[in-house]
Amino acid sequence: ARCDVAALSELGFAFDDLYAAYRAQFRHFLELKLRGNNFIEQMYATHMPAPFLSVLTDDCVARGRDYNAGGARYNNTYIQFVGLGSLTDSLSAVKELCFDGAGNNGGPKGISLRELVSLLDADFKDHESLRQRLVHKTHRYGNDDNYADEITVRIFDTCVEELDGRPDTKGGRYRVEMLPTTCHVYFGSVTGATPDGRRARHPLSEGISPVQGADRHGPTAVIKSAARIDHLKAGGTLLNMKFTPGLVASDDGVDKWAHLVRSYFKMDGHHVQFNVVRADTLREAQQNPEQHRDLIVRVAGYSDYFCDLSRELQEEIIERTEHQEF
Repeated sequence: ARCDVAALSELGFAFDDLYAAYRAQFRHFLELKLRGNNFIEQMYATHMPAPFLSVLTDDCVARGRDYNAGGARYNNTYIQFVGLGSLTDSLSAVKELCFDGAGNNGGPKGISLRELVSLLDADFKDHESLRQRLVHKTHRYGNDDNYADEITVRIFDTCVEELDGRPDTKGGRYRVEMLPTTCHVYFGSVTGATPDGRRARHPLSEGISPVQGADRHGPTAVIKSAARIDHLKAGGTLLNMKFTPGLVASDDGVDKWAHLVRSYFKMDGHHVQFNVVRADTLREAQQNPEQHRDLIVRVAGYSDYFCDLSRELQEEIIERTEHQEF
């Protein structure tokens, strides 16, 4: 697939052609996912009944059917999508540098797709300056930036259009969700370098949150970017934010915090959650865990003791943008 993408630079293709190629790959892997998912659902229905859950779930007893066999009143199946921020920033960087910057042949302000693919295969070895350019000098999701946010919406709509409404094996329909808890760390560990400047094996973005550290224009810009997608089309979305304690230490700070949350929901946002802690405190807890056993953090849809988390997950939480002002 990478060779085909690189070849686009020599054929005069536009970014829309690149996105069409991405969508074809997306559809291919979605089909594989659904085939596997349907097999697992049938296995559960046939070999793994859940009698206690069935007794507690509406309509299972009346229908005389197990929960796993479609006895519940609502039988939709939700597929979790991971890395919306990472994917947005990667496509945004490709669009800016390989298509809008200096054309497909690269140049002073751009880079060819073939060259970019080579750099990704090498995990940016000996090209740290270009990696820093990708990280700091391209359009990034989470900054109320139309250039990036329009790509976010396009990706989200692709997910919905390709999946939403397909039948599952229990009489329900497949729906989109974007609240994948901690699997962005695992998926990142098996993913190579990406065009947003992320090195190989590092975590992807989580939920619908921006890439860790990429949101640089405050929490208001974050919620405006996140609200661009149509949350009503999803079964759930998850936005994580991190504040310094001083930001909400006063009554005025708490009031602004409340206005921020209400504003997000007025824009039809679905779910936002916060950590109020400094990165320095988390680093201290890493070094001296016995002194910080009571430190609880919000991970992704759940809270946990920071010192009980894996080192990789601890690092991901530390790297989230630390907002210091509204």
